[in-house]
Amino acid sequence: MSYSAKMQGNHLYSVYFAPRGSRRLFELGMQIAQMYLSPFDKLIGVIGDAGSGKSMIIKGMFPGLELTNDDEGVNVRPLPLLNIDDTGFYTPHTYHVDIRFEAAFTQLHVLADAILEAVGKGKRVIVEHFEVIYPFLKKQNAHLLIGVGGEVIITRPNLFGPLPQDIADIVYRSIHYRKMAHTAENLLIANLDPKYKGTFLFGDVRHGFVLSFEEKPELDFDDLVRRMKEGIEAGLPVTYVDEKHIRIGDYLCACTGPRINVTCTNEIEDFKLIPQLFHDTFNDRWLLVGLVGYDAKLDRIDDLNKVDLDDEEE
Repeated sequence: MSYSAKMQGNHLYSVYFAPRGSRRLFELGMQIAQMYLSPFDKLIGVIGDAGSGKSMIIKGMFPGLELTNDDEGVNVRPLPLLNIDDTGFYTPHTYHVDIRFEAAFTQLHVLADAILEAVGKGKRVIVEHFEVIYPFLKKQNAHLLIGVGGEVIITRPNLFGPLPQDIADIVYRSIHYRKMAHTAENLLIANLDPKYKGTFLFGDVRHGFVLSFEEKPELDFDDLVRRMKEGIEAGLPVTYVDEKHIRIGDYLCACTGPRINVTCTNEIEDFKLIPQLFHDTFNDRWLLVGLVGYDAKLDRIDDLNKVDLDDEEE
């Protein structure tokens, strides 16, 4: 066994901020493939709610892979996984299946048998909503399991877990924080002085967002908080326009992850704008931080990214 294979065998969990923009999701998928995917991995399980970015991460991991239930509504029929011909010269090596989508057409035990047959023939199968099909797979866990919620969790399960439902319990609860944070970020940008629009970069913090400025902006924090509170309490509808825009009420917003938002601004819970700018001396940038779902008193800014998976299970 190679050194890299041994290291992968010792891998328990890796946790990343789940990006909100499509480009960053593609890039994270590429990074996951480079760091965690083995040529010997035949069964890849992906877990996450609709709109979490699963498909973009898969496309980043497997460039050129034809997804059978594409985000653009292009559905591949019949499902290639159910019609494997292992004698043909052009037989695919990698198959994709969205279990929730395919369950409307095919019984789960039939899908499970097709997955096991494909893996047995040396094919690779990427399974979205893996936790749904796992009970039908005769205790065959994924070789690599990826959960997409508020964070992206990468794990290599073994006999002792984690089970797919363990990952599902975390990511399905945490995705709402990510959607709230993204909509709050867009709403804040809509309320910034126009002279600052397009002058910042996006960053991440647990249960929140970061706007990073090259030059220190002059902000009226009380006015920003008032506007944010009014926008949240107004219950403005948040609607998808296209892959680069959303609409908050009547305001058209540029957005790189338009599907990763709540549907109404009053779904944003416990918004808090930290009333100061933080200087990132390493990168010489000024950081503005907003939080959602954070109803506790904020005592220490350096404690926001504390690593505690149990926190997502509360």
